[in-house]
Amino acid sequence: MLRPYVMALLIATALVTVAGAVSLGPRGLISAPWTKDATEREIVRRVRVPRVALGFVAGAALALAGMAFQALFRNALATPYTLGVSAGASFGAALYVKAGLSASIGGVPGYVIAALCGAALTIALVYGVGAGAAGFSPATLLLGGVAVSFLFTSLILTIQYIGDVTTSFRIGRWLLGGLEVVGYTALLQVMPFIAIGVAVLLAIPRELDLLVVGEHAAATRGVAVGVTRRLIFLASSLMVGGVVAVCGPIGFVGIVVPHAGRLLLGPRHRTLGPFCLLAGGSFLVICDTVGRTAVAPAEIPVGIITSLVGVPFFLGLLLRGHLRLRRA
Repeated sequence: MLRPYVMALLIATALVTVAGAVSLGPRGLISAPWTKDATEREIVRRVRVPRVALGFVAGAALALAGMAFQALFRNALATPYTLGVSAGASFGAALYVKAGLSASIGGVPGYVIAALCGAALTIALVYGVGAGAAGFSPATLLLGGVAVSFLFTSLILTIQYIGDVTTSFRIGRWLLGGLEVVGYTALLQVMPFIAIGVAVLLAIPRELDLLVVGEHAAATRGVAVGVTRRLIFLASSLMVGGVVAVCGPIGFVGIVVPHAGRLLLGPRHRTLGPFCLLAGGSFLVICDTVGRTAVAPAEIPVGIITSLVGVPFFLGLLLRGHLRLRRA
């Protein structure tokens, strides 16, 4: 587990981040839930608090899923979207927009249901490909995920190309990701997916450590490699599918945060898991706060902010790996 003072520091940072994001308005004004202004109080409680809460749990889920996929594939550059779940969910939402539908089931918006169906279809396709390989081979799983991702991305581009201007704009805006919510419905919709995934992944830190070392080392130490791989794939994909269905695809959280954790605390997943939850949530909340205040009253979608931060980090990882190879 994390050392007590490190955990205390992370929790304090997360609390300060959340409190600051809730208090900071679009014009840089500071407000609080107990403000005397009734309108301002309603905005804080019905818009800002649920938005910050959704951003925190979504960021935590994406960071933890990124950590799990990097262990599964033994690849430092794996992300929560490596297996195409994001592309599948985006295709479902794009198809819903193109059909011109406007409906909800049990209070759940139609586009969320369509995105969840797209994510479920992707999980089923990739799982089917992986199940055909002995031991749920990571290489086969990865190649199948990349192929499915390209397939759904092509279908999304086709829908945008044949759609009218309004359809193309709505799809394009959704693909940028966002946390624009009113009330707690979206948070309640995504929480079951995240809760299941977090519970599973935090329960198997030893297995994740051994998978990084190698499947033979894991097997000799009593890890059921095939079962563990399936568990990681399903738990991580479930979280990612839920987050993308509600928030749209938000990139780079799952690569920036786990690597920052490894640099600061080392590679042990018993330590890295809690770090990803707290730091991932704080990171996405900070990015969203920047996006909604930097050019107020307009907003920059949070997916753009995370990409602006993540791309230099990603290129730095590539450069660092290249320099390490040259020195070897």
